[in-house]
Amino acid sequence: MQKNKKVLVGMSGGVDSTVTALLLQQEGYDVEGVYMKLHAKPGYHEIHFARAQKAADFVGIKLHLLDLQDIFNEKVFQPFIETYKAGCTPNPCALCNRNLKFGEMVKFADSIGADYIATGHYIRTDGEYFYAAEDDTKDQSYFLFYVDKTILPRLIFPLGVRKKSDIKELASTIKGLESFALQSESSEICFVETTYTDILKEYVEVDQAGEVLDTKGRVVGEHKGYMHYTIGKRKGFSVKGAHDPHYVLDIDPLHNRITVGKKEELACNYVVIDNLNMFSNEKEFDTTVKLRYRTKAVACHVKIEDEKAYIRLKENVYGVAKGQAAVFYDGMKLLGGGWIIDIGTKEEEKWNFRKK
Repeated sequence: MQKNKKVLVGMSGGVDSTVTALLLQQEGYDVEGVYMKLHAKPGYHEIHFARAQKAADFVGIKLHLLDLQDIFNEKVFQPFIETYKAGCTPNPCALCNRNLKFGEMVKFADSIGADYIATGHYIRTDGEYFYAAEDDTKDQSYFLFYVDKTILPRLIFPLGVRKKSDIKELASTIKGLESFALQSESSEICFVETTYTDILKEYVEVDQAGEVLDTKGRVVGEHKGYMHYTIGKRKGFSVKGAHDPHYVLDIDPLHNRITVGKKEELACNYVVIDNLNMFSNEKEFDTTVKLRYRTKAVACHVKIEDEKAYIRLKENVYGVAKGQAAVFYDGMKLLGGGWIIDIGTKEEEKWNFRKK
């Protein structure tokens, strides 16, 4: 029992954070909750704060409301827009986890004298490293690679050793929580209700027809605006005389052009990342890396030099996009990661890029 140890639980109004608060209270913690008001999607917070309050009332804990909309806009939403404008693919959840859920939330925990911070994320930690969750279908470790490692000793993730199905079943058996077990899952990006382009259209000119090029620089078709496309996309543009499927290989935001090619031309075996956040101190090592959420980790060799990591993949990966995260794993242990800034297939030539 953790008597008198105070823990602040991030509560969203969903089943995961509700069960997290309940489990920690049962373990003897002094639990308080906080609902973080992040984006400004109309009607969203009224619904979810009411659910979070209902959950807090059921557990019998105090619920705080933390308005972080200005910080969210600066640290998450504006970078989301600027990344797409730059022709890259953003990862807003990783930025939100570092700056808000495990940034501003930690500051608030300090202000109320909380010893620990807990959330309903499916991930594990031993205070030094993160580890993938036992439920690999719900594992969220990829999105937490950017969290400041100095706060790991204060983090608690009760769901990291549990299955999502078990959490829902538990909630369904507790009188007063049955409705939480039946709630639909939240979307991957909380402020995107339909498509990301619907969000972008409110702030930038997305629909601007442009040229489609082949890998030799020849104009072969037309597209509806480069921000409609991400690396690997195969629809929404024309290619004159094409008989085989074509995929987006490159995006040129300056000239509003996209380059397309066949699937084999998407192959990548070299990646460079920057803005590293490493939990391990090794500078050269063999490991595995995930280059996108819900993809398998592939074997690689890593060399860290001049605050960048140079990654040789042991097998080809398809559809790697600048702006996404590359996250290193030793089995289930998360070693760290960074943000993709360069990709390629001419391995030897590219590998020498750092010396230029």
